Amino acid sequence: MRLSRFHLSTSKETPADAEIVSHQLMLRTGMIRKLAAGIYTWSPLGLRVLRKVEAVVREEMNAAGAIEVLMPSIQPQELWEETDRWAKFGGQLLKIRDRKDGAFCYGPTHEEVITDFARNELKSYKQLPLNFYQIQTKFRDEIRPRFGVMRAREFLMKDAYSFHLSEDDLAREYENMKAAYTRIFTRLGLAFRAVQADSGAIGGDASQEFHVLAESGEDALAFSTGSDYAANVETAQAAAPGPRPAAAETLRKVDTPTQKTCEEVAALMGIPLQRTVKSVAVIGEDGFVLALVRGDHSVNEIKLAKVAGLTEYRPAGEAEILEHLGSEPGFLGPLGAKKPIRVVADREVAAMADFVVGANEAGYHLAGVNWGRDLAEPDVVADIRSVLAGDRAADGGEIKLARGIEVGHVFQLGQKYAKAMGATVLDEQGKSQVMHMGCYGIGVSRIVAAAIEQNFDDRGICWPEPMAPWRVAICVINPKNDAAVNQVVEQLYADLQAAGVDVLWDDRGLRPGPMFADMELIGIPHRIVVSERGVQAGTFEYRSRRAEAAEALSREDVWQRLGLG
Repeated sequence: MRLSRFHLSTSKETPADAEIVSHQLMLRTGMIRKLAAGIYTWSPLGLRVLRKVEAVVREEMNAAGAIEVLMPSIQPQELWEETDRWAKFGGQLLKIRDRKDGAFCYGPTHEEVITDFARNELKSYKQLPLNFYQIQTKFRDEIRPRFGVMRAREFLMKDAYSFHLSEDDLAREYENMKAAYTRIFTRLGLAFRAVQADSGAIGGDASQEFHVLAESGEDALAFSTGSDYAANVETAQAAAPGPRPAAAETLRKVDTPTQKTCEEVAALMGIPLQRTVKSVAVIGEDGFVLALVRGDHSVNEIKLAKVAGLTEYRPAGEAEILEHLGSEPGFLGPLGAKKPIRVVADREVAAMADFVVGANEAGYHLAGVNWGRDLAEPDVVADIRSVLAGDRAADGGEIKLARGIEVGHVFQLGQKYAKAMGATVLDEQGKSQVMHMGCYGIGVSRIVAAAIEQNFDDRGICWPEPMAPWRVAICVINPKNDAAVNQVVEQLYADLQAAGVDVLWDDRGLRPGPMFADMELIGIPHRIVVSERGVQAGTFEYRSRRAEAAEALSREDVWQRLGLG
């Protein structure tokens, strides 16, 4: 590609409204242009990168046995009502009406559409298993679109859906897709982790997220130094605590006139924060609940919602707390409640002895508290806290925390959608069986931004080679329009193309400074400079995008650096 025949529009200035590096650099390189909040035009440069990602995704999905389809982006209300998601999906669902006043939505996902397709197309177990995928634009009406294409309202996604007669076959395909995703992100040259995750609004029996590791990542990840265990902090677990020690202290009341937090109480008493217990009051389906976690821990909202009766809970109000515990917040505890309450204790708290809790009386806490002696055993013991860096992992290793950007998600949906929509096939005995489903998504446009967050420096983007808009840039310094220089450039360009290299020839006639700055900004992995001095010496000036300095190399050495033999 000759750059003089391509549209490239770069900028030295960092846009004021771009908060993260990927957004800044995608605007500075001209990869994207904003049309409306969370909606972007992809320029020719940006589209080249997007198509590189899309090609790898398509190749690996095909290799894994999935079959490509293309479903409508506009979906009728009736389908979403069958799964009870028309109302439940919330404000992200962009609802529209046609001229006949029919209700539709712009698809944020395609479980309903593909299940409708399957129930009409698949009749026998002999047609299974099948995995259909598409690469298509989605729309989710984010309440606060930000970070460019990282959290856009309109985005490009690969979504796949598999259909099976049995749970075992679904589990097999789930592993097949996990392996395909691993190949995709490895081929794209990204540092990533696959982590256990919560299924969220999609639902299902099991799920795993794929995260590109980056300091700017919105998601906190936990992983063990002892194995390949990794999970989103929403679901990550530390090792179970050991047996509860025997009581060694007597119950006593401690004057804490202004100390309301566990940190303040521990400091006043001169004890480790780990000896205190934090009481969090919530209202669940069955009424008032007191959730207990160690003073140095925090309640994990996702885990707490998995406790029976707390699927949909909310914080208790001050009036409700006063009614049940007789105290203001800051001095709450499980002893001496005015009304019967349900106590859900984190398993670390259930294994504690001689701990400190609020006395349900303003200005006081209780010390030397012990289960069984001073208060009844908790109604529920569960893992309801978020892990911390340094926790012991179940495999004996240490829990470490990192930041990640979610770019892929695989779900075992089970029969959730197939049952709701009557998607059945006849089994070997001729009996009607509800199909089992899997769902496998990749944020194609999000990968582009995530890759930049992981690969940049103060000069611009440092693309992994498989994602770069071009692999090699030829830059020409020829102010005298020397015929020998032009001949060398023409031959080099032709030879690289013949070798199958995606090459860009910067023939705009710019001075070296601006020309090199553009090539570094847009992140071309290899730069070859042809100049009169180099031609006379029989060398090229070669520089890898990640190198600190350029080198004078022969044609053979340049070919070797490019892996061309």
